[in-house]
Amino acid sequence: MNTILGSVCIMCLTILGTMLLLRKLKQPYLIAYILAGIVLGPHMTGIFKNAEAIEAIGEVGILLFMFFIGMEINVPDSHSFLLQPIIAQSIKIILGLIFSFVVGYIVHLPIESVMLIAILFVFNSTPVVSDLLSMNGLLKTSLGLTILNMLIFQDVLFAPILTLLNIWKGEKVSTLNVSAILIAIAGCVAFFLMLKRVRGRRQLITPRFLKALERDHDMQVFTGLLICLGFGLMAEATGLSGALGSFIAGVYIGRVKAFGWLEHSIHPFKVFFVALFFVSIGLRLDIPYLLENYTFILLGTLLVFISNSLLSAIVFRILKFNWEQSWLGGALLSHTGEFGILALSVAYKMQLIEFTLYKAGLGITGLSLLLSTIWVYFLRSIIAKLGKKARLRYSL
Repeated sequence: MNTILGSVCIMCLTILGTMLLLRKLKQPYLIAYILAGIVLGPHMTGIFKNAEAIEAIGEVGILLFMFFIGMEINVPDSHSFLLQPIIAQSIKIILGLIFSFVVGYIVHLPIESVMLIAILFVFNSTPVVSDLLSMNGLLKTSLGLTILNMLIFQDVLFAPILTLLNIWKGEKVSTLNVSAILIAIAGCVAFFLMLKRVRGRRQLITPRFLKALERDHDMQVFTGLLICLGFGLMAEATGLSGALGSFIAGVYIGRVKAFGWLEHSIHPFKVFFVALFFVSIGLRLDIPYLLENYTFILLGTLLVFISNSLLSAIVFRILKFNWEQSWLGGALLSHTGEFGILALSVAYKMQLIEFTLYKAGLGITGLSLLLSTIWVYFLRSIIAKLGKKARLRYSL
């Protein structure tokens, strides 16, 4: 029997079963992928054991996901609205650093652990938040656009953070390191210049040779994949994240009329590879460790939810959103994301953090992703009840 074929069939069956269950509960399918990874992982059925290999394949899904977000997003005409997310994310980073240092001081953590905690607070999951924004009809609202642009700014920041981790490991600041940082900065500048160029434009110039692809589905598929993955590869070559490069490609392609067929052609690839990425997160979760330390993991996850919601709500309130919108934005940015998992893995391989913190960080991150929608609905119901009471008092 072909073991690979059998494993993939079992994975598809498991994902389909969890999707049917979550569909009845009106939960996003991303949770189904993580649950499937837990069930199929080495600590339960043991069907898949190499999470790293599946994650590497699944990262293609993140590139495709960001490509589609770029195609759908409306780049705001207002200069202030482009600047607003940068200010918001900068404030959030400062508040996250302060909170992490306070926690580290209370529990006597080393500086390396404190900085990793700060990274976990700063980085959210773009696919999860985008999915939640879409489900709640917020993707094209001012709050939704601000949140989405904050997430894009996070992606811009991740490459310099990885470079700093390499230097922090003890490597000398060489010409190569300095040039890598300068290239990353140049890439960031180019990204914002690109946004300035397409701002307010609904259509860009269409190359003539693209018209030949309108009736050739096979060429459409491979052209779309080449554009998406090629831009991601170029971004990684300049020190930025591949997801950001694919997003940039999506922003441009979304404004070229001749690419109207592209979304339909490669959408199935996006669904499959995104599923693989989140399955790999479920595979990484050490179930025996989580059960043995469930009190610590649950309290840590709750601390992440409460503190991230509060810090993000303060940021949105500073940006003049009302309290109801601010708390909703805080709920959407309450979890930790896949970049946090990557930072934890890099830090552990470089021996910057201990194995226990690595396991705990993975558990808290995975659980926060798993419970993120429940937390959003919980806070949203509280906000609705408090808002209803406030309006009732006002009417009396």
